[in-house]
Amino acid sequence: MNTTTAELLAAKGLAAEMKKELTDNILAYWMKNMCNPAGGFYGRIDGSDKPDTTAPLGNIMVARMLWTFASAYRVLGDDKYLEIALKAKKTLIERFYDPEFGGTYWSLNPDQTPQDTKKQIYAIAFTIYGLAELNRATGDGKALEYAIKMFNSIEEHSFDAIRGGYFEAFTREWAEIEDMRLSDKDANESKTMNTHLHVIEAYTCLYRVWKDPLLETRLRGLISIFDKYILDGNGHLKLFFDNDWHCGYDIFSYGHDIEASWLLHEAALVLGDKDMLARVEARIPSIVAAATEGFTPEGGMKYEKTGDHMDGDRHWWVQAESVVGYFNLWEHFGAQEGLESAICCWEFIKNGLIDKENGEWFWSVRADGTVNRVDDKAGFWKCPYHNGRMCLEIIERTS
Repeated sequence: MNTTTAELLAAKGLAAEMKKELTDNILAYWMKNMCNPAGGFYGRIDGSDKPDTTAPLGNIMVARMLWTFASAYRVLGDDKYLEIALKAKKTLIERFYDPEFGGTYWSLNPDQTPQDTKKQIYAIAFTIYGLAELNRATGDGKALEYAIKMFNSIEEHSFDAIRGGYFEAFTREWAEIEDMRLSDKDANESKTMNTHLHVIEAYTCLYRVWKDPLLETRLRGLISIFDKYILDGNGHLKLFFDNDWHCGYDIFSYGHDIEASWLLHEAALVLGDKDMLARVEARIPSIVAAATEGFTPEGGMKYEKTGDHMDGDRHWWVQAESVVGYFNLWEHFGAQEGLESAICCWEFIKNGLIDKENGEWFWSVRADGTVNRVDDKAGFWKCPYHNGRMCLEIIERTS
């Protein structure tokens, strides 16, 4: 790979801006606004920056907060980030963890009692992700202990030993559940790309700190699942599947495409198998190219395409993942256009998504170019993980 001095300077400049955005805006907003004086965290802050004291507290949000602040502590070494990470760990272990049946509850009431006790594998995977990162940052033995408990629960109850992969959701007691969806917009199918992508993410992080043979086997299997069933020949990801991996949906999710391009690569790199890495790297450019079908001239990535209908909104998380995916294409594959696209997307974020007055990012820039000031600034799905991780990835990759 021949990297020019100009490219290196541009990457360093990008990282400097990312560090300032992370510390002065994203993390500062969450530390100031999301900690509930009564204990724990608020479940939601609306589009007008007002805490919603009646909102449920989501497993996903707290797990993502744990990962973000633990990672920020590991990379930047500031104790105030560790304080928030430990607060999130305490909430997950003492409030979300199910001591009777294992796994975690989906949500808590504002008083931190269980609200929805279903077992959603996506949320449990994020809990592993956060706890493993805390162990990576500090050597926290209890965090690793509970991460391993979550891994064992997923493997015992969700792994499909016949067809491969993982089933979506269960009742509290791990029985079959009728509605397996993550959200109202998802298809009610037993297996999804989204859950498998984030199980890969979690298992990769756990494998960094726990070289367990079964974990290694499952991580290899997940990469093979993507190669065999989830990645289409056109470079896009298929999204929803039945038990036998049949997909009957015509949907392109550009943000998931670009996110998968670097998360799959990261998993193969962490495994350290040269043959598997070569197979994965052979597919990365085509996945990025497929995602780029949604990249706009002004630098934002569109949300998704269903059949002939294009959802042209530019969501916050899609832009964050686009920056990392394009940067990864430049860093590991020598594609100058990757760095150019990462910087272009970052400029779009600065100009349209960052709330320079009140902090954090808006939910989206709509297809017509107006800013979405209605949807949450923070909450069940709007977490510091995508934009915070974008900053941390660029900082680490240029250090």
